[in-house]
Amino acid sequence: MNKLPAEFKAEEIHRKFYNSSRLWQKIRKTASVASQNTIETALILYYTSTAKETPAWCKGVIYGALGYFISLIDGIPDLTPLLGYSDDVAVMAAAVATLTQYITPEIRKKAKTKAEKLFGNDSQHNAS
Repeated sequence: MNKLPAEFKAEEIHRKFYNSSRLWQKIRKTASVASQNTIETALILYYTSTAKETPAWCKGVIYGALGYFISLIDGIPDLTPLLGYSDDVAVMAAAVATLTQYITPEIRKKAKTKAEKLFGNDSQHNAS
């Protein structure tokens, strides 16, 4: 099996394209215009990247997808009404589909709970 060139290694992708503080800024900023599903998908990828059992190649896929989400360079500009985040969603959905065996139910639940809180519809909060 051939080794991937250095520019495709997870650490390189992380350094070049992805920054967790920029991701959280983007999530907070886009929560008002993107769908809850978009944010939840980003969070699923983020939490999967932080799981110690996630392999390096998966992290490379995640960093690429999240890097695209936070990037200012976009196939469809995020300011475009209705379609702005459709390319971001497609890239993140493809990453989730690729990594599905590494996404645990706990990660999905954590992402859903966080997205609900960001959108102000936290079921535990609303129940009280």
